Amino acid sequence: QVQLVESGGGLVQAGGSLSLSCAASGRTGSTYVMGWFRQAPGKERELVAAITWGAYFTYYADSVKGRFTISRDNAKNTVYLQMSSLKPGDTATYYCAVGRSQRLNTVDYWGQGTQVTVSS
Repeated sequence: QVQLVESGGGLVQAGGSLSLSCAASGRTGSTYVMGWFRQAPGKERELVAAITWGAYFTYYADSVKGRFTISRDNAKNTVYLQMSSLKPGDTATYYCAVGRSQRLNTVDYWGQGTQVTVSS
């Protein structure tokens, strides 16, 4: 079993920045992929960013390219999402995820979610 504990998020004005982090504990396996999804009210959950174990592959949704940066610290089993130039459209609940495919087509574990609200 794997536990994912998220931190960060909150309320920020448009154009501002926020940082999320997610620490994994338990039997994560040796080459897992970590990433972030988000879900806004009335919308489907979407993949925002993902990063492989050695960071040789990263994925970003088109809507966040150039504004968000995903990184990971394998020694700490932690993934980070640095968000800048935030827009009201980025408002959503952000979920940390762990899986085995580069684009997290299948998610093995989910975090509990953290709210990000961007005011205009």
